[in-house]
Order: sequence, then C-alpha cells, then structure tokens
Amino acid sequence: MLTTVEKTLFILVFLASLYYGGRRFYDVYRSIARGKPDQRFDQLAKRVVGSLFNVLLQRTVFNKRPVVSFLHALVFYGFVFYFLVNLVDVLEGFLPFHARGGGWNLFNLTADVLTAGVLIGITSLVARRFVVRPKDFDFPANVPVQDGVREGIRRDSTIVSAFIIFHVGSRLMFKASQLGLEGADPFQPVSSVFAGFFAGMNPVAVLGLNHIFWWGALGSILVFIPYFPRTKHIHLFMAPINLALKKKNPGVLQPMDFDNEEVFGASKLEEFSWPRLMDAYSCIMCNRCQDVCPATNTGKALSPAAILINERFELNNMFPNFAAGQESPRPLLDFALNEEAAWACTTCNACIEVCPVGNEQMLHIIDVRRERVLGAAEFPDGLKKTFNQMETAGNPFGISSDERLVWAQDLPFPVPTVDQNPNPDVLYWVGCAVSFDPRAQKIARNMAEILHFAGLNWAVLGKTEKCTGDTARRTGNEYLFAQMADENVAALNAVKAPVIVTTCPHCFHTIAKEYPQFGGNYVVKHHTEFISELIRDGKLQVAPDSDSSVTYHDPCYLGRHNGIFDQPRALIELTGATLAEPERNRSNSFCCGAGGGQFWKEEEKGRERVSTNRFRELKQTGAKTVATGCPFCLRMLTEETAKEEEGNAPEVFDVAELVAKNIRK
Repeated sequence: MLTTVEKTLFILVFLASLYYGGRRFYDVYRSIARGKPDQRFDQLAKRVVGSLFNVLLQRTVFNKRPVVSFLHALVFYGFVFYFLVNLVDVLEGFLPFHARGGGWNLFNLTADVLTAGVLIGITSLVARRFVVRPKDFDFPANVPVQDGVREGIRRDSTIVSAFIIFHVGSRLMFKASQLGLEGADPFQPVSSVFAGFFAGMNPVAVLGLNHIFWWGALGSILVFIPYFPRTKHIHLFMAPINLALKKKNPGVLQPMDFDNEEVFGASKLEEFSWPRLMDAYSCIMCNRCQDVCPATNTGKALSPAAILINERFELNNMFPNFAAGQESPRPLLDFALNEEAAWACTTCNACIEVCPVGNEQMLHIIDVRRERVLGAAEFPDGLKKTFNQMETAGNPFGISSDERLVWAQDLPFPVPTVDQNPNPDVLYWVGCAVSFDPRAQKIARNMAEILHFAGLNWAVLGKTEKCTGDTARRTGNEYLFAQMADENVAALNAVKAPVIVTTCPHCFHTIAKEYPQFGGNYVVKHHTEFISELIRDGKLQVAPDSDSSVTYHDPCYLGRHNGIFDQPRALIELTGATLAEPERNRSNSFCCGAGGGQFWKEEEKGRERVSTNRFRELKQTGAKTVATGCPFCLRMLTEETAKEEEGNAPEVFDVAELVAKNIRK
C-alpha cells in the first residue's frame, strides 16, 4: 500500500495526465470534425456490435501476415485485459486489500499469462522492425513521402515499443517483488519465476523496489497519455470507431450536391469528409494496403499507405492549430501524393479490403481526382478525349450509337430491341465494351445465344443505350456521371424490365449499386449469376465435354466490390474443365489494370504494366485457358497473349463463351 505522500503525488500526476491527455484527444476530435458531413450513423447498434466482434476476434488483422498477426494479438489481448489489471493495481496501492487467493486466482493467472504474452509479442515485433527490417516497413523510392515521415515512424515505434516493454515489464517485476516477500503463487507462474531475483534480499529493500516497480507500471501510463494522440497507437481507440462507421460498400461512391457544395472534391485536408480525416488517425502504418496495391506492385508512384501516413504527419505538424480552425498551409498534392500517384489508382478496392482498421484509402484518391477534374480542370490527355466522346457520342469509344447493334449482325435469330418488344422479362444491358470492342462483341453474341436457347422473353435497348458513366465517376468527373446516370435511369424506368442482365461488372456495379442514388432501383444480375440460375431452373443445359484446365481471373468489380466469386467458377466446372486457381484469387485477386479509368489513358510509368503482372501469374497455373467475367479484363489479358510466342500463351475467354460452346440445344 502506498504512503500518503505517494497517494497525493499519484493523484496530482493523474489529474495532470487527464487534463493534458484529454485536451489532446479533444483536439483530435475537433480535427476530425472539421471534415465535411458524411452519413455513417445508420443502424448504429448493429455497426457497434459488428465492430466489437471484429476487434475482439482480431478478424481484420488475421486477413494477412498470420505470424505477425499472432504477435499483434498477444499484445492486443494483453492490453485489453490490462485496463482491468491497472485498475486493480491502483486499488491495491490505495486500499488495504490484496488481490491474491480465492476468487482472484483466475484473474491473477490471466494477468500473468497475458503479461508474458505481451512481452513476447512486443519484443518479437521490435526485433522484426529494427533487426529483420522486412521491405513492408518502407516505401518505394519513387513514392512521395514528406520530409520527416520515415524518421518519424521509426521514432514513434521506438518510443511506443519502449513504453510497452517498460510498462508491462515493470508490472511483471511489481508482482515478482511482491511474491518475493510473500512466496510463490501457482496462479502467477511467470511472476513466481522472476520472484527468484529477490531471494535473499533485505525485505525492506524488496519493499522499496516493489514501490518503484508499481510506479514504473502505472506512472509510465500517466506520462504516456498526453503523448498518445500523436502516435500511431491511437488506433487502439480509433480503429474500433473506424470499423464501426466504415461504409458497407466503399466502392459505391456518393453523389455530389452541385447546388450547395462550394468545393468539388478535396485539394486540402479540411475539404475531405470527416471519415477521411479519421482514416489518417486510424492508420496503423502497417503498409498492408501497399502490399496489395496493383500500382505499387508494378513500380508506380502510388502507395495507399503513404497517402494516409503523409496526411497524419501533416495533421501532427499543424496540431493543435488545425483543430482550432487553421487552414492547411499546403495542398494535398504537395505532401500526401503527387499527380502521378493520383492517376495510377485502378480503384480495385484491394487496399480497403485488406486494411485491418477499416480505412478507405481509395476514396482519398477519388476526392483528389474530383478536385483535379471539376476544380482545376487538370487531368490526363487520354481522359480529356474520353470525356468528350462520352458527351458527344454517349460512350467512351466515340462510336456512333447507330453501331450499337453491329455485334448482332448475322446471328441466326433476331435480337429484339425494346421498340420491338416493349415488355421484356429480361433486359440485356450490353454495355459499351461489349457493343464496340471487336473481341468483346463475341461475348454479346454468345450471351444472346444463351438468352435465345433458354426461351426467354428478352430485349436490348439498342441505339438508346448509353455508357453508364462508370469511367467518368471513377476518374472524378462526377458532373458527367450524374448527367449520364439521369439519362439512363429515365430510359430504364420507361422499360420497367423485371430483371436487368449485364456482362460487364462495371455496368453491373453502377446500375445495381449507384443508380438508386438517382431514382433507379432495379433487380440487376451479372451474367454469371443469371446463367447459373438458368441452369438451376432447368432452362439451360450444359454438356460437360471439356477436359482442359481453366484458370479464372476474378474481376475487381465483380469479386471484391460485389462479392461474386462462386458462380463463375461453378459454370466453368459445369463445362467439365478442371479449375486451376492462381495464387491471388477471390478477394485477394490482382487487378487486370483497366479499372479506375486506366483503360482510357496511358498507364503511369513503372517496372511493368499491371496486366503483365497478372497475366504472368495466370500463366504460371499451367492452365490452357484463362476465363474471366469482364470485357475489360478480357481485353487487357488478351493483349498480353500477343506478347507471347505463338502457341505458348493460354487463350482468354469470357465465362459466357465457355458456356455457349457447351449448350445442349
């Protein structure tokens, strides 16, 4: 038990820590609150429960790096329990009771084991960072990282690691010295081992050391609290909040209020919505998002991790003036990322999928793109041409709408339009790539065959179909997207088809998930889903007469963005083919390189093209055929086959093409 002087001193230090730490935490709150409004509080109870479930089970952490995740879990569970441990230790110091024996045995055993777990976990993580130093701790040389970030990360990691080791080590020695006076406790096996250090020592000296260790354990917390908001370890509090308030589908972008918003997109920190600022404070700086980013992996100047870390250090540099309302002195493109990085993103959603704390890195880039397009009118030349063609011809190819049905010529049956069949049960939304790209037109022809042989009442829009606007939205031209969405929603509402089927995941995502923002609420199915249902219902029969091996490439906007993984694979296996999975598949699949407007512009310089990286992996499966469910993926991967020696490259097909070959007519 503490002396009266010690109690008084502890209370004074506690109040000082609470005051200064509280002010800093409040300034963090005020900094985040400076962001634009964003509705994230629907179904709040469900969100909170889901977040607690993910955090307590460390589900998002164990997505990658299992060994490191296990070490992190040791530290995490120890610290969670230490909230109670520290409280009990304080009570022992202030009140005449002793937490030993009886009902305290389970508590002491848990605390003792977790103490050892924390020390094992943190020392292993320290060794990994400062001795092993794997590549995931640094950024590629061409990635823009502001001055002081690399040194700041190392300094922060050193200080926090030292605190954890000192705090938990002091607590271990506090209990060990206590047992040195009282005798070993089978329910504190680790502390009992260290109690041997105090054997034979003067009891008065041991008691003095016991007080010192008590102060080391609890005093270090009080000293650390005011510094805590400046460290990446504020994620201990921010991550659960961030996970609870995360968008249910981050790939569904939010429309802009052109009548009331004064700034379109974000050029400075305060122009972000508040979840973007919370991302910066939640980031653990683990660089997992960088590990899976197609741009980073192919040598581009983009690192999703560097963007958030740069933003966090900028906030710390302005702290607490930014919280008080000070305007950011520098635009985002001067410290968070550069133009090259802003346009290298494929919007594949991999960074968001892998983030253990719920950050939405891709949306930071989208906001920067919006400002570049709508505010500064500065964007790649390829996109300028694409936007113009979308405005004048209604599609990014710039081809006349009169040629929308060229793909249907010479089919042995007519392709009905809504003018000819105004009440179809199924509306086939063909999409621009499938309408105009010569290779992708084969997908439309095969899909038409499937619809015809299934005996369905179907139709296409024909000349009135326009681009969904996906490219415009992903590249920041929200105004153009809104125009195209309004026009398409009007056309679709006039048809009132019970089901819309599309062969393009980008069209699928936009119509199904984003057109409801513009009054278009439809039942939309990707063709792999729809064909699976036709087979299930007996409307289509497939003969399994293929004995080849097929590897399937998951399109980002079908897989990660919309969770459709099984249906395409099931269709491939129905043809009799053997499925050979690439190393990166399903939610961990690697992008083809076409998304986020990349298809319409020159790819940023790097070691290689994104499509080259992906095709190499698909080829390594040894499969004779590469299957996919996206016309853009088909085009990108087909272009890679042209670089191979004749007869050495696998053929690339859409799943619909494989099914059509095996239809029992």
